[in-house]
Amino acid sequence: MSNSSPLSHLGRRDLLRVGGVTAAALAAGPGLAACSRTEPAEGQTLLESLREKGSIKAAINNEPPFGFIDDNGKVTGEAPELLRAIVKEMGIDKIEAETVSWDGLIPGLKAGRYDVVAAGMYITPERCQEVAFAEPDYKVLEAFMVPKGNPKNISDYKSVAENPDIKIAVLNASVEQNYAEGNGVTKEQMTLGDNAVQMLDLLEQGRVDAVGLSTFSLNYQMEQRGMQDDYEVTEGFTPVVDGEEVIPAGGFAFRKENDEFLKEFNKVLADFKESGRLTEIGKPFGFDEAAHPGDLTTEELCSQ
Repeated sequence: MSNSSPLSHLGRRDLLRVGGVTAAALAAGPGLAACSRTEPAEGQTLLESLREKGSIKAAINNEPPFGFIDDNGKVTGEAPELLRAIVKEMGIDKIEAETVSWDGLIPGLKAGRYDVVAAGMYITPERCQEVAFAEPDYKVLEAFMVPKGNPKNISDYKSVAENPDIKIAVLNASVEQNYAEGNGVTKEQMTLGDNAVQMLDLLEQGRVDAVGLSTFSLNYQMEQRGMQDDYEVTEGFTPVVDGEEVIPAGGFAFRKENDEFLKEFNKVLADFKESGRLTEIGKPFGFDEAAHPGDLTTEELCSQ
């Protein structure tokens, strides 16, 4: 796979229609003023509106394997594929997917520019104040991608803080940024990226010593980009902030006022978890049985 961004061959307003998925591939930041709003008409529920329209508008962050545009121009990944399967059961035929920088995902959702964030977003108490999360559809560990042999001996965020010469890349407004800051990593040690592809480019250019993301993201992208000869992924770890372990688990985010839609969505998701379809959809992207969230709930994650 090329080391350039999968979006490099697209115009700013290109529309890709592949396999029933539409991608409005925008190099978008927090401000998306040109985008239309997605609220239903007066008297309609969101579900009624989307069934009538035949599609749901989602935001992704171009972070493999959670949600990205592949070399063939297809919007794919664990979150878009799971979303497509769930909403199909709800009577909605297609997804429209828009690429948005990480720090623009929640503001854009709240502003009504899309209906759902399908980016594998971790469920955290802070985010639960802003949006309504579906029940978690995966759990994971954190890790770093580093040069082969891990010359800086990076094992977790505390190890980064203990060596001021280490520079890492994390997503702007991400949990990794919070993990880093919570363990004393300074601003001078951090480069804040818009997406994972950009951060891995920085690593290959030697501008940072490590990239902090989930084990899923790092292992998948190392294989897809052919980085195995020169780089490795550190052993996964459970983050600790202020002396407390934090469970990295994530799911889909909706606007708080769309509670009726969320209830129906969670019913289908629960069926997928029980039937094994959740794992079946996630396996091609590295989400195996160990990624199944089990009995973990959004309520627990919002209060941890």
